[in-house]
Amino acid sequence: MSAAEFNEWMAFYRLEPWGSHYDDLRAGAVASMIGNVHRDRQKHAQPFGDLDFIPWNEHSRAGRAAEPVLLEDADAQSDLIARVMFPTRT
Repeated sequence: MSAAEFNEWMAFYRLEPWGSHYDDLRAGAVASMIGNVHRDRQKHAQPFGDLDFIPWNEHSRAGRAAEPVLLEDADAQSDLIARVMFPTRT
């Protein structure tokens, strides 16, 4: 690849970025549109944003503390952990 072609690809990337991060944002845009069309405005007054539908994004986790799931039965707790960690296990 020549330096000129490389510069063209860099310029194109600045105009139309690609990659998994941008694919996730595009999918989030579609999901937020569908969510906003069907949301209950009394229960959720603020419209959804693109990042609200990307669970691994820092923005969507902000302000949400993870609540542990604690069961009284130790065997049931172990089974729950195993099902979460190894969902294909029967």
